[in-house]
Amino acid sequence: MATIDFTRINTNIAALNALNTLRDVNKNLALAQTRLSTGKRINEAADDPAGLTLATKLNVRATGMQVAMDNIGDAKNLLAVAEGGLKKINDILSKMRAKAEMAANDTLSSTERSDIANELAQYAQEIDDIVDTTLWNGQKLLDGSADFDFHTGAASSDYTEWTLSQAFDVQGTGTAGLGDLATVSGGSYTVDQVSTAASARAYMDTLDDAISTVSDALAGIGSMVARLGFKEDTLAIGKVNTEAAYNRIMNADMAGEQLNAVKYQILQQTAIAMLAQANVAPQSVLQLISGR
Repeated sequence: MATIDFTRINTNIAALNALNTLRDVNKNLALAQTRLSTGKRINEAADDPAGLTLATKLNVRATGMQVAMDNIGDAKNLLAVAEGGLKKINDILSKMRAKAEMAANDTLSSTERSDIANELAQYAQEIDDIVDTTLWNGQKLLDGSADFDFHTGAASSDYTEWTLSQAFDVQGTGTAGLGDLATVSGGSYTVDQVSTAASARAYMDTLDDAISTVSDALAGIGSMVARLGFKEDTLAIGKVNTEAAYNRIMNADMAGEQLNAVKYQILQQTAIAMLAQANVAPQSVLQLISGR
């Protein structure tokens, strides 16, 4: 701050010093009032360039975590649809096995076996109907073509793959189906495996294998849902911590800014008073001129 010399009146150094101080006080007061009105510590890049850069990255990451959590919710819904279809197939297979076990008894007549075969054919057709109607956005989930990448994180590389390559129709073996549970011709289903007690017992083994296949698929879906749940919990914690870091950088300390505003309001009044006195001070030199 420049040295004051009241004997030189052409330039009032004291008034200029007071004016500069008043300008600084007004600037700081305006900044405090802006932060109070917006709730943000950084309102423009000049307030804290490095802080703004970091806060922007944190905000993008927090937003990405929220989107990933929404994606996980959608993925769980998709898996729930697939699980629902498999559970119903499992129920039908259990009923089919019970019917096959009835047919494995030599006390049945040919008419009773025929009735059981017709019922089994209806059950088999319903399994294929479930496979055809278990969909997600038009894509079948149980026909062996299900292959999804769930985006489960904020980064572009954070994704989780889920596939269900096993088909669950009533024809074929291995990945092609549940086994030879029925014969399909022209949309008509027939089951010939219960015409004798011996063939019915063999059919029971085929159904046991089919039930095991469906149970394994259900276990796989359950494991994936649990895995997605862990990811969701991790994302929730990370999002809170990321937003906390963003908050410390970007948002204003309202109590502190209120104290600053009061302080600068007082300094503003004192600076104005001192500027007024500084403007009057050079008049003392008139006493030299008047000889008083």
